[in-house]
Amino acid sequence: MGLAALDRGARPPVSRPLSPAFPGRFPTTRLRRNRTHPWLRRLVAENRLDASDLIWPVFVQEGKGQRTPIATLPGVDRLSVDVLAQDAAKAARLGIPALAVFPVTPPERKTEGGEEAWNPDNLVCRAVRAVKAAVPEIGVMCDVALDPFTSHGHDGLLRGEEIVNDLTLDALVKQAVVQAEAGCDVLAPSDMMDGRIGAIRAALDRAGYQDRTIMSYAAKYASAFYGPFRDAIGSGKNLGRGSKATYQMDAANSDEALREVAMDIAEGADMVMVKPGMPYLDIVRRVKDAFAMPTFVYQVSGEYAMLMAAGEKGMLDADKVMMEALLGFKRAGADGILTYAALKAAEKLRG
Repeated sequence: MGLAALDRGARPPVSRPLSPAFPGRFPTTRLRRNRTHPWLRRLVAENRLDASDLIWPVFVQEGKGQRTPIATLPGVDRLSVDVLAQDAAKAARLGIPALAVFPVTPPERKTEGGEEAWNPDNLVCRAVRAVKAAVPEIGVMCDVALDPFTSHGHDGLLRGEEIVNDLTLDALVKQAVVQAEAGCDVLAPSDMMDGRIGAIRAALDRAGYQDRTIMSYAAKYASAFYGPFRDAIGSGKNLGRGSKATYQMDAANSDEALREVAMDIAEGADMVMVKPGMPYLDIVRRVKDAFAMPTFVYQVSGEYAMLMAAGEKGMLDADKVMMEALLGFKRAGADGILTYAALKAAEKLRG
């Protein structure tokens, strides 16, 4: 049939009649056929979520036998080192491959220079040693950034009103090396200083840690979704009304994310990450398509909290929307997801 005939309102040829209630014909292709049964939907699913896709971020605190709920992160606790080691064993049993450790540094140990970051006996290093001793089969990732350790709450060193890039690199290098010495498997720089991947890679290699992986927070945006995380580690009050916009990315920019990722890959990153997650799914897709690198996404504290809070208020089914959100990250191109829902999600996936 020609275009002229279609313009006159003629119907294209089709194969079989509709029901008597709707006279006419219908195409042979019916997309609903493949949705008829649960087993058939599973068979044709284009993406799958598995426990092996999940990384569990954990908050470690001083003390023993301590499990302290975090008010702004429903269902998430700060854990003492011994409790963390126990929970890491549970995560491993559920098939979660790795956890990411974030410290709640006591206020008296925070300084303007963040020196506690490279103390070989700090909370992070003790937690890494404890987890690796108790559950050697689980991977441990460490955040390389100064904000949990600085009295001003910034990820880098402050000189006047400026976060100074190159001096911060020296501090990050020392931090990364002590984490590697403690047994950290994946160093994850989240500071967004220029050149930090190359500096850390060189330092790790010099120290004999050529086998340690670097997962770069390559496209990390200056986001308002980080609030509950800052509450959890106690850096929010230190930062106050301060802004990280001079070193984290502008939410308006997409092409710039590709430049950031390209630089980090060139400097030696083994994996790259986009953060936050759900508001930046377009960035995940662009990064994966452009570089075909192992690409991770962080479902950050604000994303997690708003879904959980809506569930608590009866506005949403929290479990269902969480699983839908996590699958959405996979569909966008993520190879793995950092999420505070890792344990619950892994339990649901196990059935």
